[in-house]
Formats: sequence, structure tokens, C-alpha cells
Amino acid sequence: MDILHDHLARARASGAVFARTVAEPPWGLRLAGSIQLSVHTVVRGRGWLWLHDDPGSAMELVPGEVTLVRGGPDHFIAHEPGADCLEPEDFRARHAGDGSSDNPRATVFLCGAYRFSGDIGNGLLEALPQTLTLSAAVGDPLRDVIALLSHELATPAPGEPGGPTVLDRLLDVLLVFAIRNDFRRSPTAPRWYRASTDPRLNAALQAMHENAAHPWSIPELAALSGLSRAAFARTFRDALGQTPMQYLTDWRMALARDHLRTGELGMSAISHAVGYGSPYAFAAAFRRHHGEPPGSWRQRERQQDR
Repeated sequence: MDILHDHLARARASGAVFARTVAEPPWGLRLAGSIQLSVHTVVRGRGWLWLHDDPGSAMELVPGEVTLVRGGPDHFIAHEPGADCLEPEDFRARHAGDGSSDNPRATVFLCGAYRFSGDIGNGLLEALPQTLTLSAAVGDPLRDVIALLSHELATPAPGEPGGPTVLDRLLDVLLVFAIRNDFRRSPTAPRWYRASTDPRLNAALQAMHENAAHPWSIPELAALSGLSRAAFARTFRDALGQTPMQYLTDWRMALARDHLRTGELGMSAISHAVGYGSPYAFAAAFRRHHGEPPGSWRQRERQQDR
């Protein structure tokens, strides 16, 4: 069990959307802030990206780099800062024939949209900066992933089975590289990520994530970590800002909220999935944590989503 993988797997809502575009200048594309996470990379040529309709803050997009944009404000991509930017449908219509052009000034770029679900997904997004650019040096696996994405999008085989799955998995890999790179160097990376790199805590964290339903105890978790109970509890609190049992409860409640949102499990199944012996015990714990019973919480969430 890899904890970053666990967060990504649980946060995934549905298949990603990815497109390869060839655009001759002048060109510009406006993308809505409602997209939870956008991924952009230039394969050939140059482009510029900016937020808030503020071209003065534009950053250059160059081949070999990947830029992630978290949802919130609209963002813009164009051949130069301040260019007129069209909505996606109008942009596709305007540049529909550019792909067959030999114009050396044309820009070839990839755009992806990634969707997350639930509190676990939102937690990952909130840990990322508004924009994140990664450089892929020669020999960097990230460069190979970009090349594979471009090839898959540029030469789709008609009727070839598994095409969407290939794109989905490549975008997954791209996202993992990006998040891992940022978390590794960022002082604001989630505490659980930094703690998962500590050999004294990794085994205990993995165990809680792998089997949240198990009735974990401090002695059992300390034994997994090779520490005394006191040393484990102290090290855990210093790294994560809460006790192991508080962390376990928070994780169980995050899983429970996501189960409640999907509606795929009944209360009894959710109770057992997150470590409570009965729906009554789960409801009591949920009420202590959230101030309302799980049924009321689920009903309110569904009304907000309408």
C-alpha cells in the first residue's frame, strides 16, 4: 500500500478527458475554473498561460514541461499574452483544419481535465498550488509519458480496443509524477505525505490506510513501527499534529463521507467498512465528529448537489 496511491485511487471520480490540439497563430483558448484540475503541455512550439484574465501574469509554456492548473479562476492559453481567447467549442471550430497544416509556426499542445470526488480528492487538490510547472529533463520518465500521450492522441487507431484506458492510465502517471514532485519539495505538502516518508511512521500509516476497519491500538501500531508506545505516540503527534487514534478516526470519517455520498452502501455496510461494529456505534461516532447523524448529513449533501 502506497499512501499517495491510496489517496489518488479513492479520489478518482471518473475517466479523464484529454485532447491534442494543433493551432496556427493567432489562437487562444479560455478554460473554465470549474475544471477541478487541468494539465497542459506543449509538444511543439510555444504557448502562454495566465489566470484571472490578467495577461500581465502570463507564464510561458515550452516543450518538455507540464503545467497543472487547479480549479477556481478561469485560465487562458494562447500564442501570446493577451490574445483573444475563445470558448472550447468555438476554438475547436476555428482551428479544426490546422492539424493538416505544415505551418512551422503552429503550436502542438495537449490539454487534460482531471476530476476528483469527495473529501479525499478535495484534500489532494487543496494541497496543490494554483499553478504548478514541472520540467522534464532529457532522460526524465516524465518526458517519455508526454511523448506517449502525444503519440496516442496523434495516431488513434480506429476501433482499437483499450484506447481510452491507455489515455486514462497515462494521465494517471502524469498526475502522480506532478503531485509527487511538488509534495517532495513543497514545505506545505500534506503532513500525511511527509510522515509517510519517515521509516518510523510509514508502516503504521500504511496499515491504517490498508485496513481502516481493523481495531487498531497504540501498542499494535507501535509494534509495526518498531518503537515503544510512548516513542511512537510522540513521533506520530510531532509529525502529524494529532494522535494516532485521532488520525485513524479522521481517516475513517473521510471514507464514511465518501461512501455516504455515493450511496452505494447501506449504513450497516459502511459501519463495518470503517471499523464500527454496528450502525448504532457508527452513527454515534459520526455524530460526535460532525454534529449530526450520518443520515441527515447524507440528505443535506444530496440537496446541495441538486
